[in-house]
Amino acid sequence: MAELRHATVAAAAAARSSSSPSKRDLEVSTSASSPFIPSPLGGGGKDGALRSSRPLDQRFPLPAPVRALLAFEDPRSPSAPVSYRILIAVLACLALAALVSAPSLWSHLICNAVAIAKIMNATLILPVLKQDQIWKDQTKFEDIFDVDHFINYLKYDVCIVRDIPDWFTEKDELFTSIKRTVKNIPKYASAQFYVDNVLPRIKEKKIMSIKPFVDRLGYDNVPMKINRLRCRVNYHALKFLPGIEEMADKLATRMRNRTGNVNPYMALHLRFEKGMVGLSFCDFVGTREEKAMMAEYRQKHWPRRFKNGSHLWPLALEKRKEGRCPLEPGEIGFILRAMGYTKETQIYVASGQVYGGNNRMSPLRNMFPNLVTKEDLASKEEIEHFKKHVTSLAALDFLVCLKSDVFVMTHGGNFAKLIIGFRRYMGRHRFKSIKPDKGLMSKFFGDPYMPWATFVEDVMITHQTRTGLPEATFPHYDLWENPLTHCMCRA
Repeated sequence: MAELRHATVAAAAAARSSSSPSKRDLEVSTSASSPFIPSPLGGGGKDGALRSSRPLDQRFPLPAPVRALLAFEDPRSPSAPVSYRILIAVLACLALAALVSAPSLWSHLICNAVAIAKIMNATLILPVLKQDQIWKDQTKFEDIFDVDHFINYLKYDVCIVRDIPDWFTEKDELFTSIKRTVKNIPKYASAQFYVDNVLPRIKEKKIMSIKPFVDRLGYDNVPMKINRLRCRVNYHALKFLPGIEEMADKLATRMRNRTGNVNPYMALHLRFEKGMVGLSFCDFVGTREEKAMMAEYRQKHWPRRFKNGSHLWPLALEKRKEGRCPLEPGEIGFILRAMGYTKETQIYVASGQVYGGNNRMSPLRNMFPNLVTKEDLASKEEIEHFKKHVTSLAALDFLVCLKSDVFVMTHGGNFAKLIIGFRRYMGRHRFKSIKPDKGLMSKFFGDPYMPWATFVEDVMITHQTRTGLPEATFPHYDLWENPLTHCMCRA
């Protein structure tokens, strides 16, 4: 959807010590309230957010060299303090992280940006969201998140400012010039890698960009305090705007009261948009015309993987057997019915435009007629405001899914991982979060003689341990999905 164009960081070592402890211990809440409610330790104001309009330099008294370093004075100016000019020779001035994002990646990447700023003892400049060629959405950080709360909550961990300093006039070069780019950062790089390889480049060039950025910080090769910081960012510092939270509360309430009585509801994250179907390179039921159009779409967007298409059929079969293909709407319907959910089940569907439209949705709708979306629950006037940004619509889906009694994912991805992680962290693991066994569907549809009773038994047995309970974190495990060890254990 959006590309987090940059999360710029400016070294501010004189302002704080890299070894100074956080002023705030990680608070682990077990309440069922919204996870975006700020911690009482988060700061001033009635809601814990700092809503002062004063400039940052007035809110945080700093020595002259550091004031210049934080962009309140052009470091190139002859009037800059001598002590600052000495300081700039030994410290990094700015480091800019280019973040490539999709609707479900904002918090993932922002958490990593904050963590890297902490590792390099730097000041973070708010991420700028840039239009993406696929999602066609242009959103600013402040269009989604409460900026004052974000800055205030993390003020004892990382100093955060709102924009690139005005004195820097070569912003475009940060994304186009090789001289301004730090490349070849390995996936899941260690904290020491940034200290040894990135920080020296920034010291040399003063301003650099870091790209690519997705998954460029590991989990097991960074200090525990850094992972705990990522947890604080994800579960406490990133708070959606009040308007988004209020609308999500309304949608969840309407979902529960659709029948006139207060009823539980299921949230279904249905990942079967055209982009997901194309990217999966799996084969799905469809007409020859549909398959030809999908082949053209894949060749256009992923030419290196597509090649001439001749190798894709056996690969698609193998992926389906291994459970690596998105579940079709009808397939997830079969699994839910096998689990015992009846056609009276109220289901909130979080999805983009489903590939194949109503024809593809009809099997699921026939099994579960009470399927609704946010567009069904909200009036045109209510939803119109959020249609300006795809990210805002995704935020509504996120919160309504989070508040559901049962959450069901149909494919992997950061959106579902974050929801399951939030439900675990906030104590919502008492409610189910179901990760269907996609390989089981391959087995079922590949055996025309398997009786329904056998399939039901297989589904029930297989999914006894796939209900979202917290699990012990093991090496290379994604802490966004399972925050148990890093975020929920005090020792």
